[in-house]
Amino acid sequence: MKSGARYDTTSLVEAQYEPGSHKRVLKNLLGITRKRDMDEAEIRALESAQEKLYLEYDAGHRFTASDIQYMHKLWLGGIYEWAGEYRQVNVSKGGFFFAAAGQIPSLMAEFEQGPLSRHTPCAYKDMARVIEALAEVHVELLLIHPFREGNGRLARLLAMLMANQAGLPLLDFTFIKGKKKDEYFAAVRAGLDRDYGPMSGIFELVVKKTLCARRP
Repeated sequence: MKSGARYDTTSLVEAQYEPGSHKRVLKNLLGITRKRDMDEAEIRALESAQEKLYLEYDAGHRFTASDIQYMHKLWLGGIYEWAGEYRQVNVSKGGFFFAAAGQIPSLMAEFEQGPLSRHTPCAYKDMARVIEALAEVHVELLLIHPFREGNGRLARLLAMLMANQAGLPLLDFTFIKGKKKDEYFAAVRAGLDRDYGPMSGIFELVVKKTLCARRP
C-alpha cells in the first residue's frame, strides 16, 4: 500500500474456520464444510434479504451506517454468528489491505455523514448524477470493508437499492468478470485518492447493460 494512503492497515489476518473445511469455509451456524454448499446458502439468503429490503426502503429513505449493519444481519444472520457486526480482524485481498479493524466504527460514521448523507435518497433526475453517486458510495464502502465476509455483495445490494430510488430496474453486474473484474478492483483502489472516475465508468456500463436487457 502506497505511502500517504488514507487508510492505516496492518498485515494481521485472523479467521475462524469451520472444522473439516480445510480452511475454505468460515465457522458458521449451519455446520457447512464445503465451499460450494456455503456459496449456495449465501446466494439463497441474499435473494431472500433483497426481496425484503426492496419493500422496506422507499424512494425517500436516507441510508445510515446502522442500515448497512441491518442489511448484513438480515442477509447472513442465519449463517454467521457475527453477521451485522463490524469485523475484529484485518483483511486483505490480492495483496491489497482494507481499512484496519480498529478504524471501522469511525470510518463508518464518516461514511454516513459524508457519501450516504450526500447521495441518499438517490433521487437525482440526471443519470450522470446517479452514476456518480453510486460510484462514490460503492467505492467508499468497499474500502472500509466493514464486515468479515460479504462486503462486495452488500455494496452491490446497496447500489441496487439506491438505483431503485432513482427509478432504475434491478442492476445487472454479471458482466463484471475476467478482465473487467480486474478493472473493477482497480477502480476500487483508485478511490484511495478519491478518484471515482474509474468506478463511474463501471457503473455507466452496468446501467447501460441493465437498461438494454429490459428493452423488448
